[in-house]
Amino acid sequence: MMNAEHIDELFSDSYAQAREKFFAAAHQRGLSIDSYELDLKGARDETLATDVVFDGPRDASKVLIVLSGVHGVEGFPGSAVQTGALQLDPPKPDDTAILYVHAINPHGFSHLRRVTQENVDLNRNFIQFNGSLPQNEGYHEIHEALLPAQWPPEDDQVLQQYRLTHGDKKFQCAISLGQYQYPDGMFFGGQTPTWSNTTFRQILRIYAANAAVIASVDVHTGLGPYGYGEKIFATRDICTLKNARNWWGEITDVHAGSSTSVPMSGPIQVAISQECPLAKHIGICLEFGTYPIEEMIMTLRADHWVFRHGKQNTAQSSEITQQLKDLFYPNHADWKTPVWTQASTVVTQALQGLENW
Repeated sequence: MMNAEHIDELFSDSYAQAREKFFAAAHQRGLSIDSYELDLKGARDETLATDVVFDGPRDASKVLIVLSGVHGVEGFPGSAVQTGALQLDPPKPDDTAILYVHAINPHGFSHLRRVTQENVDLNRNFIQFNGSLPQNEGYHEIHEALLPAQWPPEDDQVLQQYRLTHGDKKFQCAISLGQYQYPDGMFFGGQTPTWSNTTFRQILRIYAANAAVIASVDVHTGLGPYGYGEKIFATRDICTLKNARNWWGEITDVHAGSSTSVPMSGPIQVAISQECPLAKHIGICLEFGTYPIEEMIMTLRADHWVFRHGKQNTAQSSEITQQLKDLFYPNHADWKTPVWTQASTVVTQALQGLENW
């Protein structure tokens, strides 16, 4: 068990500090680190990279993937979970390894944006780009209203009317399902695979090629009650839902409508089934609630307004960036302690599930 002070030390104030702590935990265990560097600099002119630690036999047939930073600014708790798990070194069954993928979206993590350097929401980027791209007519109707010329907006009548007409869930889908027509817009899925997409696929091919069973825990923040970790089913194979519930207990499902999240057009878990087609995959997104969704959407709109209208490096943009960080990463003990407690339990449960497979 960790005390509150130790838990607090797992968390960081910046991407650079989070990376340092992750490195220190791996080095203390004598584990090697494989770094995939992005050819861009961070907010503090630091190196940006996705860092990988493989803890266990390289030919393990059972692999647990613990993933952080898919949505950059959400990387703070995921990094803390990875660092803490490395320090604790939870017992692993025979023929089992843990694959830590730290900051798969390092640019967003460092620059405190949810998206990649391409303004792409990574969980909408794992689609087939060799055909016609998905359409989101709902987003098309509200794009200009979401990101008006001036911020804050004078009024939101267009959005309010759409919400009244279609209901809360369809309004949420229109905004966040994913769209592929507006590169400067919200929840843009991209028009080609991003650097983070191709990097994650490369990591899977190197480290999970021998796996017969893959468990995955992808840490996110923003939706749901403050400090509560919702376990969202994150596998395309519905046959593994029973396994997931046996391992982790209560599991929600976006496709069944039981989750705070809505379905996404191209989540990162797609890569696991595509790059490791012979492996059985049982995965969840671990979504830790922070603040009300209305506040979240408004701040995300503000962040994208800054990007769309070229308002970076102003006092207003700095304030918006800080608000975004605070909303996705409540830097308070009453949030960090339950986050670590629940996440560490989820990791232990995954390892126990793999042992009994």
